[in-house]
Amino acid sequence: MNGCSSGTDPGMRVATFNILHARSPEDDRVDLDRYAQAIKELDADVLALQEVDRYQSRSSDADLTVLAAEAMGAREHRFVAALSGNPGAMWIAADGDEQPDSAAYGIALLSRYPAEAWEVVRLAPVPVPVPMWFDGSRMPEMVRDEPRVAVAAKVASPFGPLTVAAAHLTFMERWNGRQLKRLCRSLLDNPDPVMLMGDLNMGPDRAQRLSGMRSLVSAPTFPAESPTEQLDHVLARGTLPPASGRAVRLPLSDHRALVVDLG
Repeated sequence: MNGCSSGTDPGMRVATFNILHARSPEDDRVDLDRYAQAIKELDADVLALQEVDRYQSRSSDADLTVLAAEAMGAREHRFVAALSGNPGAMWIAADGDEQPDSAAYGIALLSRYPAEAWEVVRLAPVPVPVPMWFDGSRMPEMVRDEPRVAVAAKVASPFGPLTVAAAHLTFMERWNGRQLKRLCRSLLDNPDPVMLMGDLNMGPDRAQRLSGMRSLVSAPTFPAESPTEQLDHVLARGTLPPASGRAVRLPLSDHRALVVDLG
């Protein structure tokens, strides 16, 4: 399906995918050709990506957003950094003033349709280290949260103006609910239908309750091999055509992608 194709089919496909900086857990490698092919196979008209690298050595110093745009034929795309610098001690919170050729890590929103009125929403992390219990550990480990970010744009969809937002929320419970509410408040005044896509790090019931939006697809997405949880979501508010969705396993990442067809 290609929403930009001519003909009588007004269908639209959206997708969200936490790409794990294009790495496959099976061989622990980043293969850029494999990544580009996976994005092409999704064939999304609007695509939200999380855990996206820009100019990182672990992902062959590539701009993964640009590669995805080329693979899917997106005329519009935005990468928004959550962290600037390189993994480890060099990570610092991004503030939006980074140079366009600087190394960074964050999220991306891509569209085959014209897009305008872009907006970035920065979501504060938990301000202090918090204890986390990991598998096989008897004692908690103190973990410092990282900044999170969301990006929204108004796209000229086949069904009229549509505001699409992409986000990656913290895995720390309660705080991700606070981030989701903050993000949804920023979308409240929008008169157009709204779609929120991304890795929200919470289940579907909680995501719908806190956002006040409805889920367009119910399918487990994590872990990719044998998923037991749905951490990734496509939520909507307002009038949209009938939707059908599914989770798709691709040869990279520890998440499955979510794909929704509308129309």
